[in-house]
Amino acid sequence: MSEPVRTAPRLRTRLTGLLGIEHPVVQGGMMWVGRAELAAAVSEAGGLGIVTALTQPTPADLAREIERTRKLTDRPFGVNLTILPTITPPPYDEYRRAIVDSGVTIVETAGSSPEPHMEYFAAHGVRVIHKCTSVRHAVKAERLGVAAVSIDGFECAGHPGEDDIPGLVLIPAAADALTIPFIASGGLTDGRGLAAALALGADGINMGTRFLCSTEAPVAEAVKRRIVGSSELDTRLIFRELRNTARVARNSVSEEVVRLLAEGGAFPDVQPLVAGARGRRVFEDGDLEAGIWSVGLSQGLVRDIAPAGELVRRIVAEAREEVMRVAGLFDVSPAAVG
Repeated sequence: MSEPVRTAPRLRTRLTGLLGIEHPVVQGGMMWVGRAELAAAVSEAGGLGIVTALTQPTPADLAREIERTRKLTDRPFGVNLTILPTITPPPYDEYRRAIVDSGVTIVETAGSSPEPHMEYFAAHGVRVIHKCTSVRHAVKAERLGVAAVSIDGFECAGHPGEDDIPGLVLIPAAADALTIPFIASGGLTDGRGLAAALALGADGINMGTRFLCSTEAPVAEAVKRRIVGSSELDTRLIFRELRNTARVARNSVSEEVVRLLAEGGAFPDVQPLVAGARGRRVFEDGDLEAGIWSVGLSQGLVRDIAPAGELVRRIVAEAREEVMRVAGLFDVSPAAVG
């Protein structure tokens, strides 16, 4: 295990300037995971912690969770608002109002277009970071007026979109197409990933799986130990046939979902297997076969369970070492440059 890093060199990018943070490291807004303790620990270390709005059962509960976060840190943090088309959608307007009334000025949107919410957030000085899985969607989000985008490569946990473009191509493609700051997401766990993302044109990184395996993540220890013990081969892509691909942990439930859909099944055939309540049981009870749960390919690079703040500092320090190592490979002697 790495020695704790007490301090880390400050890394300035367009993202740190935009958000008023020290380090361009953002915690993903994970369902059932983005609670006060984790978000505050990331922000307190100089990154950007994210409270997940819909983890809270009501807008009033979200307001209380934001207040709990504020008691743990006086540094900037944001709120994730995932917008998904459902038969009975959550009261998005009320969650949105709770965010603004609580004084939060950074919101990460995901899922559907943030357009219906942009006017309200702009009127209240909220900077919106929209999560996208393609360059075309990122460009559209920029036109809508978001302050930044977070772009998810195919390696990510959860929904990677349907284009199957990994970060090594997606990040520089986004850099060529965007003028606003953007965050790389998917497959990132350490300083090598941060250094690579910056070299490819990103202004910072967003990590979900790595923070899922942190001390403050409110999930069962069995989940964290499974991540540490797993490789990059231990995920499954489900819902491919439904054009709603999701990357989840490989277990008996995800294998059954893949089998049923491959044999011609439809969503009603797998709906009982993928119910959110079952996935929540995984995180809360540590029953790794209770349901599906999201995890990225990056689990193959996670070697330990560590405090979230230590992870932020470690990653930034590692990135500096990587950049200096690569710079040292160049021969800058007069004979070489002449």
